[in-house]
Amino acid sequence: MTSRIGLVRNRRSILGHYFGVGANNSILEESCVPSYLHKNLPAAAVSWNRLFVAADYYKRFAKPGPILDFGAGTGELWHILQPRDAYSFCEANDILADALKSMIPSAHRASLTDLPPASFAAIFALDSLEHNDDVPVILDLLSRALMPGGIFIISGPTENTIYRVGRHIAGFSGEYHKTNIYDIEKSMESRFVLVKRQSVPFGLPLFHLSAWRKSTA
Repeated sequence: MTSRIGLVRNRRSILGHYFGVGANNSILEESCVPSYLHKNLPAAAVSWNRLFVAADYYKRFAKPGPILDFGAGTGELWHILQPRDAYSFCEANDILADALKSMIPSAHRASLTDLPPASFAAIFALDSLEHNDDVPVILDLLSRALMPGGIFIISGPTENTIYRVGRHIAGFSGEYHKTNIYDIEKSMESRFVLVKRQSVPFGLPLFHLSAWRKSTA
């Protein structure tokens, strides 16, 4: 636990210096950066917690091999995983992508439409799919890029009353969310096999985080 707290403190400091606390909010508001840097520490902890749960799922269920981080933001997941395998990311925001590359020079920026088939042992889409109108199309492209037997780890907001109240208290609008995790999970069910799912943080129904296996058939 102490090492996790130290990592979060270090990354908050680095992100704060890079972006300036509260700066460029209109540019970064669709990312998790404002949440990672939130002055309300319990609110910030909600965002960091999802990354650690996702990392725990990866350690439990993923096989060795290349990793793809879809909607990677600043690549905070990489700093938690510290993967030995190749790390690629998809990020539409050039400012975030530039920040990620400056902090993780070995990372490869990939294009969603040009991903090589069956090339990743693990794919993450953490709090990113809900920002898109064409989730089924994105899932088809990511499924094609996942190796047989590979693991796909996702998270997203429930958009329930508790979540909306929490979002309001934290000062976020949520206008950029096109869907919720329930609809995303329905799309996942026709393409993958569920391995494990839980509500986060700490069992509260604010977000769902889940791991899915690609069929070997």
